[in-house]
Amino acid sequence: MTVKMQEMTWQDFDQIRKGGIVILPVGSTEQHGPHLPLSVDAILSEGIATMVAEKVGGAVAPPICYGYKSAPLSGGGPIFPGTLDLNGNTLIHLVSDILEELIRDGIKRILVVNGHYENEAFVLEAVDLISRKYPEVKFVEASWWDQISQGVMDKVFDEVPFPGWALEHAAIAETSMTLFFRPELVKMERLVEDGVEEELTYSIYPAPKEIVPKTGLLATARSSSAEKGKWLAEDIAEKYAAIVRKELK
Repeated sequence: MTVKMQEMTWQDFDQIRKGGIVILPVGSTEQHGPHLPLSVDAILSEGIATMVAEKVGGAVAPPICYGYKSAPLSGGGPIFPGTLDLNGNTLIHLVSDILEELIRDGIKRILVVNGHYENEAFVLEAVDLISRKYPEVKFVEASWWDQISQGVMDKVFDEVPFPGWALEHAAIAETSMTLFFRPELVKMERLVEDGVEEELTYSIYPAPKEIVPKTGLLATARSSSAEKGKWLAEDIAEKYAAIVRKELK
């Protein structure tokens, strides 16, 4: 049986919700260079959440496909068409409303899988506010990139040095995992070698267009592969599953 709520009947979900765990994937809609779809963050968070649910016997809520404002030097920003951003309060209310609806359905254990770099503070704020209102419910929130073991990092970044997660946007990790989860959406023939020349320590408003390469790539995706995506996804999913077994008993 599927673990995805949107593919279940209400009776199917009724069986899981009784003592079960629900995983909420949170992504965004933003540019990911010339070779990846706008939906990368939602694809990866939902794909990982699905793997985790299959390990721990849970259900995956429909992913949130919009996120907080894409920043120029960690996502490319609104310089590129197709990037659809939410204000911080909007994201907080959206996550809060979904969590509260799950709780009203009787869910007592919730894992939030974040897949968009700029979301973190606002998703955490939503979880904090709801947890104060419903202290009997247990929550865990974590971004997928914080769950990767050093051994897998060394295997994935064997040819290209790791640039840091802010610049690892549409680069090796995201490209490899999208190749693993949704290879039909990846246009590797459009991949070019590009990246930012200088990582600024400050922000500029309004952001000048020249701050980001015209391709939207912040670091190279050279050496990406579906095999590396599989290593990453399996490693991340196992770490999440271990967290669930430990913290969401």
